[in-house]
Amino acid sequence: MFTPRGPSLRELTVQALSSVEHGYDLLASKFDETPFRTSDRLLEAVTDTLRPLGPFGAGLDLCCGTGAGLPVLDALCTGRTTGVDFSAGMLAEARAAHPAADLVRADALALPFAGAFDLAVSFGAFGHFLPAQQTRLFAQVHTALRPGGTFAFPLPAPPRVGSPLWWTLLGFDGAMRVRNALWRPPFVMYYRTFRLADVRAGLTGAGFAVETLPMESLGRREDGSPRCRMVVARRTAERRAAPAAPRAVTAGVTGRARP
Repeated sequence: MFTPRGPSLRELTVQALSSVEHGYDLLASKFDETPFRTSDRLLEAVTDTLRPLGPFGAGLDLCCGTGAGLPVLDALCTGRTTGVDFSAGMLAEARAAHPAADLVRADALALPFAGAFDLAVSFGAFGHFLPAQQTRLFAQVHTALRPGGTFAFPLPAPPRVGSPLWWTLLGFDGAMRVRNALWRPPFVMYYRTFRLADVRAGLTGAGFAVETLPMESLGRREDGSPRCRMVVARRTAERRAAPAAPRAVTAGVTGRARP
């Protein structure tokens, strides 16, 4: 799962006992050598699924990390591409790999944008937001998009109950809950708290019209259902009032060379 250049067990342990932000700062230089990086196969499937809906203008990669998803925006968008993340370390890696992108350090729950983008995407970051925070997150994306803008992200089908993957994710989330009950600062990362029904309801409440598209290149399960769906949420209405967002992380914007 990890390449020889990936983090050691000790480094992963230190990261797991840190805050989310500091943990990713520590892991940044080796993050792309871990299985946590979004796979190229998934990124290509996202591009193929969204291409018929475009082209789009300006694009945003929400919680961009080291920038693996930025090429998706480059392929789909005719305007500027921007990545936002709250980890300075991850943004530094993204800046080195994608010097033509605009990179912004900010909290996803307090985005410093208003009506700036036509497409927003995100990959593998939603486990860092507790269910109670999802409505606020969706409201922030709604505000960042222009009217008619699209928020899109892949959502894998849940593993079959009792399968090895189901037990693995259940065990991981359980261990994380114990860790957060006993240790501060918390490290929020859960795999079983982002369910399609809840996501659809939250997006609709934030002012999005929601549909899902099968990502055919990733195949189908034995029952014929897609292994992964693309959630496509279009900003078609003014969002409902949302709880006040927390103060943003000190933000820094680099020119056409960002994280």
